[in-house]
Amino acid sequence: MTGEKVLLMMGCPEVPIQTSIVLYLSHKLANSGFDVTVAGTGAANKLLRVSDSDSYYVKKLVNLDKTLEGVIEKKTDFDICFAFMHNDAGMTYAATMSAISGAKLYSVVFGRNADSLAETIEFDCEKIVSKVAHNPGQLKNMLDKVLEEVVR
Repeated sequence: MTGEKVLLMMGCPEVPIQTSIVLYLSHKLANSGFDVTVAGTGAANKLLRVSDSDSYYVKKLVNLDKTLEGVIEKKTDFDICFAFMHNDAGMTYAATMSAISGAKLYSVVFGRNADSLAETIEFDCEKIVSKVAHNPGQLKNMLDKVLEEVVR
């Protein structure tokens, strides 16, 4: 068991696959021994609470802004961060995390404009880019390959 701390950051939940992929990734990482925290905007957290009402897949669900404050104030930090983004606001959250944390950062860029959004990333991260919006299969497969490296 690794015990490494992982943050999954959810921005606006407008694109449907974000919730299912976060649930999936949280569960896979937790089962591999990681200490997983999911942080989201109010709407993203509400969708996740409804989707996982018994907290089976997500054990720690917190407010994204308060989590970033905690990292800024050096009260907490993470070893790994997966930042989910499909718009500029999501990228801003990821850029902030890049600037304030020593976490290995994975930018998970999805949605119809994923390629163009990914091209504008100027901070250090590993990009996982998929133009999917509804069917999570392709993004799941991409994340499974990343998980093979992360879990080692």
